[in-house]
Amino acid sequence: MVAPGSVTSRLGSVFPFLLVLVDLQYEGAECGVNADVEKHLELGKKLLAAGQLADALSQFHAAVDGDPDNYIAYYRRATVFLAMGKSKAALPDLTKVIELKMDFTAARLQRGHLLLKQGKLDEAEDDFKKVLKSNPSENEEKEAQLQLVKSDEMQRLRSQALDAFESSDHIAAITFLDKILEVCVWDAELRELRAECFIKEGEPRKAISDLKAASKLKNDNTEAFYKISTLYYQLGDHELSLSEVRECLKLDQDHKRCFAHYKQVKKLSKLIESAEELIRDGRYTDATSKYESVMKTEPSVSEYTIRSKERICHCFSKDEKPVEAIRVCSEVLQMEPDNVNALKDRAEAYLIEEMYDEAIQDYETAQEHNENDQQIREGLEKAQRLLKQSQKRDYYKILGVKRNAKKQEIIKAYRKLALQWHPDNFQNEEEKKKAEKKFIDIAAAKEVLSDPEMRKKFDDGEDPLDAESQQGGGGSPFHRSWNSWQGFNPFSSGGPFRFKFHFN
Repeated sequence: MVAPGSVTSRLGSVFPFLLVLVDLQYEGAECGVNADVEKHLELGKKLLAAGQLADALSQFHAAVDGDPDNYIAYYRRATVFLAMGKSKAALPDLTKVIELKMDFTAARLQRGHLLLKQGKLDEAEDDFKKVLKSNPSENEEKEAQLQLVKSDEMQRLRSQALDAFESSDHIAAITFLDKILEVCVWDAELRELRAECFIKEGEPRKAISDLKAASKLKNDNTEAFYKISTLYYQLGDHELSLSEVRECLKLDQDHKRCFAHYKQVKKLSKLIESAEELIRDGRYTDATSKYESVMKTEPSVSEYTIRSKERICHCFSKDEKPVEAIRVCSEVLQMEPDNVNALKDRAEAYLIEEMYDEAIQDYETAQEHNENDQQIREGLEKAQRLLKQSQKRDYYKILGVKRNAKKQEIIKAYRKLALQWHPDNFQNEEEKKKAEKKFIDIAAAKEVLSDPEMRKKFDDGEDPLDAESQQGGGGSPFHRSWNSWQGFNPFSSGGPFRFKFHFN
């Protein structure tokens, strides 16, 4: 009896006739077994039943070496190979068993199974027919008849698949091939054929899956590695493309197409890696130049153009060049309306340009596609605060500078406006009051925007001088009358200059 859950039990549940292996009895004289070989066979049998496959395999290797004409040793070793998932190694052993003992139906039935899985339908059918002619057991006869019917069906489906492919009806061909490959799972040629159909139907990732399987099923399959590499390249995945073409060159370093493709992918990869390193270092202008080189190096694959423009858009946004960022990001979004990265970068550029409604719209669109992105959520909240703030006092507008203005620009604008709107310049009372209010706003703007901490608060949507926006409701230090500014010299900070005003 076989213990439930044992390796042979699991094998038997798939191939019932394999139970012949463990309980097989034979006469030593018939097989020509000497004492040492018999010892290896018995020990290997126990190890196999215990699930110790590697140790069992070693014992059966020793048995085969001890008696190269012992069909039992080959059969048991084949069964271990199958249990280990090594069908390629099992097939020669099963063939040897049949050569040594033509009427061993269990071995022939098992070989027929493997040949069927490999898509060798004619050879499989031959094995199943011979099983039926060799006085099989009831179970073996039933199994052979079942497999013959299945093999006939595969022959029909293969013919239909090939006809559909020749007629360029790739969808029909895929349908037929799907059914065949459920049975002929190790047929490399049929997988390559289905991959070709997937390519024609614009499904490269499915093609890659089939080609990867084919590359493992066939020795030295350079063609599969080459196709996989080119498909990854077309998808814009230069790293995986490089990895696969290297596998091709490992098999054949003189492969012309693989070598030419390798040089192209390697060149492109170096440019992209260099550009990304420049972005990490904050060298956005240099990174932009690199990505422009990427587009020139590979102008025929649209994926690299889109990805390059996406990164250039990012560089312009981070380098606070909003006009350029909006232009390039918009180009990306025309090609990929749901590109979250381009939406985020364009939104940031819109913020610099004080186009708050547009920024909010981009953030909201991005959030629809990635609702868990914290950067999008924070950006949207900031844009909404800035929109609300823009409807109140805007210090940047007061000084007439951009949101990304440097401190030197802020001081320069402040000096010019303070001189222009100094209340002592006006004699008319109404004009003087207007100038006083303007002057206070200019001074407040300078105070906020020249202080990094206060400016950050303002940029985040909070007015540090607005009592309503402060927790606790404290008053603004600039909410005072012109009298408190008497004697104030607008040029006393931000430089070594000192001016004395003389008014008539």
